[in-house]
Amino acid sequence: MPAGLLLGGALAALLTTALPSSSPVFTDPPPDKIVIKVATVNGSGCPQGTTAVAVSEDNTAFTVTYSDYLAQAGGNSDPTAFRKNCQLSLVVHVPGGFTYAIASADYRGFASLQPGATSAQRASYYFQGSPQTASRNHPLSGPYNDNWQATDETDWAQLVWAPCGVQRNFNINTELRVNAGTSSPGKVSFMTMDSTDGDISTVYHLAWKECTPKGTPAG
Repeated sequence: MPAGLLLGGALAALLTTALPSSSPVFTDPPPDKIVIKVATVNGSGCPQGTTAVAVSEDNTAFTVTYSDYLAQAGGNSDPTAFRKNCQLSLVVHVPGGFTYAIASADYRGFASLQPGATSAQRASYYFQGSPQTASRNHPLSGPYNDNWQATDETDWAQLVWAPCGVQRNFNINTELRVNAGTSSPGKVSFMTMDSTDGDISTVYHLAWKECTPKGTPAG
């Protein structure tokens, strides 16, 4: 049975022009389909053509799929291979009258760590133009040879909503790091957000709220 690694933390302070709400009212997903397009994708963990974004049919989640996201250290590994990252800038077209927040994010992959080696998966989230960036770090230690999973979550009362009526790209920066540590120099340790039998998907879960006529989320 895979020993999943479940790690929590607030997704945190994303920029919003909405006024705070003491009693948020959550609505069902909008009937019209949202459209998410990749504005830019950059990084050693997501070479061109290896990343795809899809939106669920019920508008409650979107999925980012990687096919070449792997960090490694030890053995004959390239000295720069210990760290891989991917910066996604997403254009989210939301049906009129609605706004969204990122409620949680699920990350999955595979790790093979020698005794004495360590690894970490890191993610940060922010809206375009935000002076604040929230980051979470999920460590793993060897010996380990199994699937891993990490989940970032935000309490409902602390969700921060995208500005109503304003187009702001949503940015996700992920990173994998592997440190050979005290492991045998001739042996390789690695961590991946893909797998040997297919792609691994990262799922971002959305919450929805209607906007008021003044252009702020309803409270």
